[in-house]
Amino acid sequence: MIDLYYWTTPNGHKVTMFLEEAGLPYRLHGVNIGKGEQFTPEFLAIAPNNRIPAIVDNEPAGGGKPVSLFESGAILLYLADKTGKFAAPVSDPAGRAEVLQWLFWQMGGLGPMAGQNHHFSQYAPEKIPYAIDRYVKETNRLYGVMNKRLADRPFLAGESYSIADMASYPWVVPHERQGQDLNDFPHLKRWFETIKAMPSTVRAYARAAEINPAAGAPMSADAKKVLFGQTATRT
Repeated sequence: MIDLYYWTTPNGHKVTMFLEEAGLPYRLHGVNIGKGEQFTPEFLAIAPNNRIPAIVDNEPAGGGKPVSLFESGAILLYLADKTGKFAAPVSDPAGRAEVLQWLFWQMGGLGPMAGQNHHFSQYAPEKIPYAIDRYVKETNRLYGVMNKRLADRPFLAGESYSIADMASYPWVVPHERQGQDLNDFPHLKRWFETIKAMPSTVRAYARAAEINPAAGAPMSADAKKVLFGQTATRT
């Protein structure tokens, strides 16, 4: 059994997408980041960076004590290795490299840049045209990278659905809020619609509504105070 500590953000959706597609049993624990639940001692013992998602695998491969992990990319790779699904094994270095480079691309590029796009266009108290333009354009560039990659293959790592796709899809879901039109990226749009229609994706996003019925609503001023402007003294 996997304990998943989760909130309804793109990084949270990555892990429910994996668990639903793999058919792994899991318990979902909501961590309301707008109320500061990510700062509880119990959560920090699992996720010292005070960010969701995090997991505890109570039945790790090979037995032994429960394994806890934070960081969505590390969680996806761990679960792929645990199940032998959605990432090529070490014995196939070329295939594994295809998956890992696109997983790391998402973690280092698409996620952070789209996140800054969201912040400056949606949440910042002052609308700074330079910052908005900078991140909307960079998001557009990254969509173009995906579109070109998907021109001759169904998924980011090739013929098979992988953790690279699970990592990237949730960051494309809010494309309209990011100032992007999927009609400008036909190969990306085809990929997006394929994953959106998968039963496991439908189930994963249904869990989001179960945990946070207000997902997508405007963020309150109190939530912004909790989420933005943290320093080392915030515990």
